[in-house]
Amino acid sequence: MKTTLTLEDIGEFILAVFLFSRLQYAWWWFPALLLLPDLSMIGYLINTKIGAYLYNFVHHKALGISITLVGFALTSSALMLAGIILFAHSAMDRIFGYGLKYTDSFKHTHLGWIGK
Repeated sequence: MKTTLTLEDIGEFILAVFLFSRLQYAWWWFPALLLLPDLSMIGYLINTKIGAYLYNFVHHKALGISITLVGFALTSSALMLAGIILFAHSAMDRIFGYGLKYTDSFKHTHLGWIGK
């Protein structure tokens, strides 16, 4: 099952790259912005509960999809870019085994424990 989920996330990441290619941005924007959603980990400086909630909100694929669709509806390339980056980042994290966080520990994710 883990292999199936990883393959699904690889497909989603490839989809995000394709969608990005349809926008009128230089290619360097994609790698430059790809790790930006990890700024949401700043919530862990307060405590693990707030950190997990903030991290999970930003790393939920539905957020990226929603922002992309709103950007499409409003013909806003900036919103489409933001949504595609959020979606791509979330898929990339899942490929590497970083899932949505539980509130007890940063390393406890819906995909299991990080590093085990």
